[in-house]
Parts: sequence; structure tokens; C-alpha cells
Amino acid sequence: MALPSRYLLRETADNLRRNLVMTVAAVVTMVVSLAAAGGVLIMREAIHKQAIEWRGGVQVAVFLNPSVTPSEVHAVGQLLAEDRVGASGSASPHLVKSYFYVDKVRAYKEFKTLFGGDPQLVKVMTPAQMPPSYRVVPARPGDVTTIGDQFSHQPGVYRVSYARQAIVALENRFHTLSEIAVALAIGVMVGAVALIVNTIQLAIFARRREVAVMKLVGATNWFIRIPFMLEGLVDGVLGAVLAFIPIYFARGSIASFVGSESLGLQRLYVTPHDAVMTGLVMLVVGAAVGAIGSAFAVRRFLRV
Repeated sequence: MALPSRYLLRETADNLRRNLVMTVAAVVTMVVSLAAAGGVLIMREAIHKQAIEWRGGVQVAVFLNPSVTPSEVHAVGQLLAEDRVGASGSASPHLVKSYFYVDKVRAYKEFKTLFGGDPQLVKVMTPAQMPPSYRVVPARPGDVTTIGDQFSHQPGVYRVSYARQAIVALENRFHTLSEIAVALAIGVMVGAVALIVNTIQLAIFARRREVAVMKLVGATNWFIRIPFMLEGLVDGVLGAVLAFIPIYFARGSIASFVGSESLGLQRLYVTPHDAVMTGLVMLVVGAAVGAIGSAFAVRRFLRV
């Protein structure tokens, strides 16, 4: 049986109007749960950006001067090669497990990612102004300081950074906060689903005789079910949109909630694009939860 769009819209609107109080309660509950989940996604994206220099176990970054000469770059690389585990010709214990070189072009790409929250700064910088660097994985965690001391005064070296330890502390703090937020989101989401199910059940119970007649004259289960599923979907989508608005405008505060500045790092941030992508995830989750919850609520009333 075909499903006229006018019929679907009319039935959905009537259901929402009949159960306005329950609908509002379901939407508000959905807002709280999706806002908690969205906040976790925002913080996760911000930490991902902050930790971009420290992938693959890198714990030391040897930044070179933007005007470093090829011979100075080679000299630093040669020292790292001599200190690398497995290298021959050194009587002292090897300090370096592995390393790789980041040239100006790659450094500029990282810079645009790390400082995307400051478009004016990104606009005035060029690849030529970027400091190349060597990213170093020490042979042992305790070798970090020794490596830093060895290279900090090397010709062509601008500075040696040890932010990996701060990143690990930041990630640990995030995991604790995310566990709390996820538990809150799941708990409140269960409440939102329960409210949606109750709202749909109230709507279909009030029309149970009409549903029975529709079944007797040949209406399919989907013909009856879809208007109620659309009601749940509207609840979920509306909750996602209302949750996304404060998430978007407060994304900077949410991103830095884990306290990056207290760990000696730059302020965490997410770009508007990242926030919009998070909003799309929230929208999909809200719509899916609303529609699936409604389908479950309707099921037992279709056994006529």
C-alpha cells in the first residue's frame, strides 16, 4: 500500500500535538544525552589535533631553525643515526630507538592543523618560515632528558620539545572525563528512549480501535508504523539540533575543559568544520534512536 506524503505529515503532526508534554520531555532528555556525547567527541578531536606531533611513540621533537643549512640538518641526522639502536661504532649505550625527519612542507601542514583555531596566524605564515624537525622515539623512557641535553646546543637546533609526557597526561585526564560523560550520555539516552516509547505507546493506544479497523481493511504494518516512527525521528532530530547549538558555540571551552594550558600546552580547540561533523554524528544518532525506539513501541499494537 502506497504511503502518501500528505497522510504521513498529517498523522505525524497530529501525534506530536496530541502528546505535546511527553514530546517536549523526550526532546529535552535527548538534548542532554546528545550534548554529553557531543562534548566527548569535541574533546577527543581537540586532543587528536594537539597530539599530532607525537604519533608512533615519539617523545622528543628536535626543532631546527627555519634558516638551518643542509649541512646542519645532515649533522643532526648523523648524530641520531649513530645513537640509534643497532648502529655500530659507539661504545656508549644507544639512546634512540627510531626517528624520522619532518621537512618544511610537512611542518606547514601540521601547523595549519595545530593552529586552525587562529586563521589570521595561519594566513600570514608560509612553508618557508616553518622549522623542520626530527621526531625521536627514545630507546628507553628515561633517555628523554639525555637526548634533549645532547641536541639542545647542536648547531642549527632551535629547541627540543618534550610535550609527549604532557600529551599522555592530557589523554589520561580525557579518558576519565569521557568515561563519566559517556556513562551520563548512556543513562540519559535510556531515559530518552523510554520517554519516546511511552509517548508513541500513548499515541497508538488512543487510536487502537482505528488501528484495528485499518488492519481489518488491509492496511500493512508499515502503513501504520511509519507515521509513529516519523514522530520518534522528529523527536530525535529536534533533540540533536538543540544539543548542537550550544556545542557549536561553546566548542572552544568544551575542547579545553581537560585543562591543556595547565599541562604547558597551547589552548585546545576545534575548527567549525570539526564541530559541524560532530553535529552530523549527533543528528544521525538522534534520528536513529528516535526511529528505532518508535518502531519498538508500535510493534505490540500491530498484533491484531
